[in-house]
Amino acid sequence: MSQTSLLGLIAALLSFVLYAFIVILLVRVAFSWVSPNPTNPISRFAFVITEPVLGPVRRRLPPMQGVDLSPLVVTLVAYFLISALRTIQ
Repeated sequence: MSQTSLLGLIAALLSFVLYAFIVILLVRVAFSWVSPNPTNPISRFAFVITEPVLGPVRRRLPPMQGVDLSPLVVTLVAYFLISALRTIQ
């Protein structure tokens, strides 16, 4: 296997992981609007996966009129990274 195809495979895998993270992040946001029940296993899973990324962003980004913008910032950064990875593929 050539080095460029291996690099393309790794870029594709990272893109897939980022897309999956965005979906999990959207699930967390939806649960926070509908039913913020912490005992729901899907809600707990989404929280455990996304909080290590959202927490530091939330600490640096003040809430705008009571709205947490950290999911939006993280989603935009993830899409930026996916776009950068596409140039490698």
